[in-house]
Amino acid sequence: MSEPTSAEPETGPVRLASQPVLVCGVRSALWLPADGAPETLTLSQAQARALAAPPLVCHRGNTAQRLRLQELRAYDVLELYAFARPAHACLPTPAGLAEALGMAKPRSPADEALTLRDAAGALLQAIAADTDPTLAPLAWQMARGGWIWGPMVLERTGLPSGNLSGRARHAMQAWERRAPWEERSPDGAPGTDPIDPADTRRRLIELLGPNAEQRPSQADYADAVTAAFQPREFEDQPHLVLAEAGTGIGKTLGYLAPASLWAEVNGAPVWVSTYTRNLQQQIDRELDRLFPLPADKRARVVVRKGRENYLCLLNYEEATGTLFAQGPDAIGLGLMARWIGATRDGDMVGGDLPAWLIDLAGPRLTIGLADRRGECIYAACPHYRRCFIEASVRAARRADIVIANHALVMAQAALGGLDDGFLPSRYVFDEGHHVFDAADSAFAAELTGREASELRRWMLGAEGSSGSRARGLRRRIEDLLPGEQEAAELLDGTLHAARALPGDGWLQRLTDDQSHGPAEAFLAKVRQQVRARAPSTSGPFSLECNARPPVEGLLEAARDLASALEKIRQPLAKLRQILLHRLDDEADDLDTSTRQRIESIARTLTRRGEHQVAAWSDMLTSLQEEPVEQYVDWFQLDRVGGQERDVGMHRHWLDPAIPFAKAVVESSHGAVITSATLRDSSGNDETDWLAAETRVGASHLAVHPIRAAMTSPFDYAENTRILLVNDVRKTDADQVAAAYRVLFQASHGGALGIFTAIHRLRAVYQRLAGPLEASGIPLLAQHVDKLDTASLVDIFRAEEDACLLGTDAVRDGVDVPGRSLRLIVFDRLPWPRPDILHKARRKAFGGPRYDDMIARLRLRQGFGRLIRREGDAGVFVLLDSALPSRLATAFPDGAVVSRVGLAEAAEMVERFLAAKGVISPGSG
Repeated sequence: MSEPTSAEPETGPVRLASQPVLVCGVRSALWLPADGAPETLTLSQAQARALAAPPLVCHRGNTAQRLRLQELRAYDVLELYAFARPAHACLPTPAGLAEALGMAKPRSPADEALTLRDAAGALLQAIAADTDPTLAPLAWQMARGGWIWGPMVLERTGLPSGNLSGRARHAMQAWERRAPWEERSPDGAPGTDPIDPADTRRRLIELLGPNAEQRPSQADYADAVTAAFQPREFEDQPHLVLAEAGTGIGKTLGYLAPASLWAEVNGAPVWVSTYTRNLQQQIDRELDRLFPLPADKRARVVVRKGRENYLCLLNYEEATGTLFAQGPDAIGLGLMARWIGATRDGDMVGGDLPAWLIDLAGPRLTIGLADRRGECIYAACPHYRRCFIEASVRAARRADIVIANHALVMAQAALGGLDDGFLPSRYVFDEGHHVFDAADSAFAAELTGREASELRRWMLGAEGSSGSRARGLRRRIEDLLPGEQEAAELLDGTLHAARALPGDGWLQRLTDDQSHGPAEAFLAKVRQQVRARAPSTSGPFSLECNARPPVEGLLEAARDLASALEKIRQPLAKLRQILLHRLDDEADDLDTSTRQRIESIARTLTRRGEHQVAAWSDMLTSLQEEPVEQYVDWFQLDRVGGQERDVGMHRHWLDPAIPFAKAVVESSHGAVITSATLRDSSGNDETDWLAAETRVGASHLAVHPIRAAMTSPFDYAENTRILLVNDVRKTDADQVAAAYRVLFQASHGGALGIFTAIHRLRAVYQRLAGPLEASGIPLLAQHVDKLDTASLVDIFRAEEDACLLGTDAVRDGVDVPGRSLRLIVFDRLPWPRPDILHKARRKAFGGPRYDDMIARLRLRQGFGRLIRREGDAGVFVLLDSALPSRLATAFPDGAVVSRVGLAEAAEMVERFLAAKGVISPGSG
């Protein structure tokens, strides 16, 4: 945010026309003076101008990065947009602002400069017309904090005379403008009525609309997945459907048809789980077809995420208390106050909080206000009845469709329910090819410095920091315990035992060889072993080594830490039992909120004590014994840019599909696992299905799954080309960058570059950005631009001739239909990284065949981004001539694969895209 001040806000007239405008590229910038013609400047010239006179810009952080400035004082139009139109979507570009405000799309940097000036004027006019009584007090408080827009906004709001501190304090109390949720009587157990496939087809027609083209394969798909919504015959034997639906089948509506029917008939929600936020949003939009009225949809569809995604109103209140004592955070908190009053559900990650607002206001005042450490005090919170999380939990109980994510579903199942003890009986797992990876994360255990210090913080709260919002276990639990000496002693004992965990500054103490306490002593030994046994410690990347054999002294440190952890685990377990006994003993006297609070804290104690601490103890004990076959253990030193960030012991399931199958699928009545790339594509149908069943855990269930496969209706032979470039040295960054330049220019933009390593992406970007800008092709880059991945993809989708460089996050699950994506370039074959965990799995799952399967799945996912709807056409390029024929089966039957040189590849790209009418020859 702009640098705050303690002075009273200026109230004199400030004219927008007096501000210059800056549009900054990667190699040059356009400067539009207040009363002159636009000028093209070098970045150093633009830097000097911007430091001399604050300009109008779009995304101050990205502009500062391009000008090589740590901070830039500027009139960011996005900041004004967030104030004037809170909780409204907008791409963080001049074109995005134009679209959001109903203006003509800019076609040049000069147009963009004029658009920013017009957008700012339109937003100031909207503020002037807004009758919200909190606008002026909020702007007054933000101006006191140094908000550069403050004087202009105050002028438009008709600022009353005098000091507005009282009204500003009230305006910051945004929670008061949220309607409280209300308790409802329990709905009872879900019904078990079957779903008729004929009814499913009728529902599908309803979803598609009367004039939609009927697709027989989509109806067949809907029929197949309907089997998961029939009553089960035996306990622990759910109806499981594995359904592969090629791109273009329409699987989303295909499974929503029976899912929505079952929910209506049986009075219980179906949980639709995805791997990416992008697909969550897509499913949410698709349900507008079934629930066109917003109020009806809010009651029937809920997007559900983990607690760390939602704003905590108590954290926000405590942050505003600090504001009125000191005032440095007024700008960010003022923007958050506006958002809180307008948000649909308080979701800050993928919801209606613009991701770019996190950049502008800073993580501390946005996502940092979530309950990220499990510090919730539940019904003891003064905002409990307005809590976004509690509202989401209650809405999900009575919804028809809950759109969740794999991580939340798996955590919920592992714990027997998260916030309310609820477990769904019907699931749909979309992006099912990611179930293995999601389970790998969900069921893993990490005894690291960061995790252990987080546990200490959860138990003790803030230590030696009066300004911290962290609330310890005593504050959350003490008033719920009976007034018995045993309970008080248990609480005191466990809090004392928590001091064995790493405290503030633990990483520096490890580096300085001055560890304190048993946890830090163990971590010091782990760090010693990793640095001693890693092949090299000179690079910038993280290091790892096998956990066995241990260095001298490590086993003794592990025993000491295991003993210290037991002094934490046992009291936590006993405190949980005391709370559960109170539920029984005072069943007739406890009010609903107290009961719910006790149940929630008991679940948290289970997760922290019986799960987390017990898992750590098992890991430490196993170091004294033979390795456990079902687990893979290793030590790891996490580094970013060569700087150490964390260290510890990691344990993953050798086959994480086992706990997924047992904890999630087996306990349900029915589940659909679906994807466009569910099976392997080795060429042997039975082998490929068995590989899919292994990856999703079906082979660990007593019941055999129902298999269904629908191939894509697209003509890949006609509408795609696959080129393997055989004369680019993939280890030479100059050659790789030159290849990307030639290919991106040949396609006239609209290209996605996929890299298997971040450092290679950055190296290519440095060489590529300037030449592409000179060609008039915008270049976006994950891990380079100060924008989140979702925003980058949205900009790429909207700007038809832009190019985007990214890693696996943009390889999987990104939907960019039309000419915005007409070329995909992989820098090399996407082999899995041969780390300790992967090598153990490769040995267990078939050796080189396991590597081949993963590489084929990644190629299929990448290629699948290219053709998303009828009429699409595009080229897939691999800058790696070493593609063996056994991997070529990743591509659809009939797709033409050619091995060519770079010059011929570029010629073929341009010729093919021009022939398909995607580009005009020579128009680039």
